[in-house]
Amino acid sequence: MPTFTLKINNKTHTVEADMDTPLLWVLRDQIDLVGTKYGCGVGQCGACTIHADGTAMRSCLLQISQAEGMNITTIEGLSEDGKHPVQEAWKEVDVPQCGYCQAGQIMTASAFLKKNPTPSESEIRNAMHGNICRCAAYNSIEEAVKVASKKLS
Repeated sequence: MPTFTLKINNKTHTVEADMDTPLLWVLRDQIDLVGTKYGCGVGQCGACTIHADGTAMRSCLLQISQAEGMNITTIEGLSEDGKHPVQEAWKEVDVPQCGYCQAGQIMTASAFLKKNPTPSESEIRNAMHGNICRCAAYNSIEEAVKVASKKLS
């Protein structure tokens, strides 16, 4: 079985996996970073969103062979103490209901705000529309992104 060296949350990990193994399963099953959730397995829900070289990506679609050489950040690596401005905004607005999608939502929002720190409401809606929330907390999510934007500026 091939061996891969991955840089995840500023740490180097060496793992064995088939070349087409989704990064999601390596994160969860081999590296024990379980904040990244399995939702649909086909890149449609966003629960498994991570940052790959600063870009929000679905880890269920990213094969381990593609991830080698990338700088990967998971929800655990976004902030050592959970005080990233997006995480703080999520708490301030009290977004989570069931919480299952929240790591993916936060990862999508943080990558988006890094590229667009002062977005309009429609830009926020467009950036977040690919992340599904089964509890339908979309209004709270959009509000938290606005709050985070102010914290970042």
